[in-house]
Amino acid sequence: MNYKETLEYLYKQLPVFQQIGSAAYKPGLQNSEALDQYFGHPHRKFRTIHIAGTNGKGSVSHLLAAILQLNDYKTGLYTSPHLIDFRERIRINGETIPQEEVIRFAEQHLAPTLHIHPSFFELTMMMAFNYFAEQQTDVAVIEVGLGGRLDSTNIITPDLCVITNISYDHIQMLGDTLPKIAREKAGIIKKGIPVVIGEAEGEVKQVFINRAQEVNAPIVFAEEQIRFDSAIQHTDNWEFNMPEFPHLLGELSGLCQEKNAATVLTAVKQLRALGYRISDQSIYEAFAHVTRLTGLMGRWQQLQSSPRLICDTGHNTGGIQYIVRQLRNEHYRNLHIVIGMVNDKDITGVLAMLPKDATYYFTRASIPRALPQEQLQDLAVKAGLNGRSYPTVQQAVEAAEKESRPDDLIFVGGSTFIVADLLKFMPLPL
Repeated sequence: MNYKETLEYLYKQLPVFQQIGSAAYKPGLQNSEALDQYFGHPHRKFRTIHIAGTNGKGSVSHLLAAILQLNDYKTGLYTSPHLIDFRERIRINGETIPQEEVIRFAEQHLAPTLHIHPSFFELTMMMAFNYFAEQQTDVAVIEVGLGGRLDSTNIITPDLCVITNISYDHIQMLGDTLPKIAREKAGIIKKGIPVVIGEAEGEVKQVFINRAQEVNAPIVFAEEQIRFDSAIQHTDNWEFNMPEFPHLLGELSGLCQEKNAATVLTAVKQLRALGYRISDQSIYEAFAHVTRLTGLMGRWQQLQSSPRLICDTGHNTGGIQYIVRQLRNEHYRNLHIVIGMVNDKDITGVLAMLPKDATYYFTRASIPRALPQEQLQDLAVKAGLNGRSYPTVQQAVEAAEKESRPDDLIFVGGSTFIVADLLKFMPLPL
């Protein structure tokens, strides 16, 4: 099989959450533990850092990976989902796993593991762990897929745990209150292993404190550790100032990046205390060039300038609140929003937050979980949003561009998979 045929075979053989949603979700670690035994416990052959949270996991994971690789650690990075190519999920020092490795893994290991009935996520996670071990990776940053306590990745014993924040997402699987969701995310906190919490208050904060005390894990809160003297958002970057890091420029420009920066800097403090060699210069370089160093895409990313077109993968109420605030800060004549969502999100909650003075282009991503664009439009009309529907992201974006003036702004988002479809026909600027 070639690479394309291999991926098609994997998608066909294994349940894929990205495609079908909760039907592919297998709570519990039995499958992961069985696979781990079959592969000889590869994750024990390198150090790990475990990242959970509702929003910000991707940015924090990529920033930490960039910092580590700049300090001459051979650094693995495992994230999900991918935007354009499956191989984005598995990287070493920013380079994606080669196609030949994906083919070899499937040919050698798919048939012998089918009796375990793994999900797509479970098996491809083991592909990552196996690849990192074979390549003699020093450390890997591992992003949780969904939740924490029962997530497949929770078989690892990391040096450090990070939980970015808690918001409503996947409530049918994780719980319908923030404390319930927090308890699931807190499941990655393990005995004696330090944990960094990016953002938490009230009952949610207490959930983390209780779990840390339960397992005797040192816990620190980024909001208490990092106090910026100033955090200035420019058009295309952030400038953070504090005594330890004056004039720290962050390439990622969305409003949520102020919280993410504090989380990363707190994690760096903990890693240094654990004996990791991390220079100040590496932190400056990683913040300034994270997309080039790691391949991160889709975080308040400008793809063209006239009219400006920006995309963002934020897809729940926690992520959308930052996007809406960011849109208020932008300068434009007219605002055009291309939006699509998947059918297991808080759709009415998101629609209620969106600006009513924009022109909307309702669409759907090219996955089975996508909400049909006509249904999204019907719900949006009830929320006071007006526009037309289009069967594909490309048609919706082309309609927005046709109706836009050079000084207008087009925003594309609502789902990771909408951004994925966008990037398939609109390449990243050089």
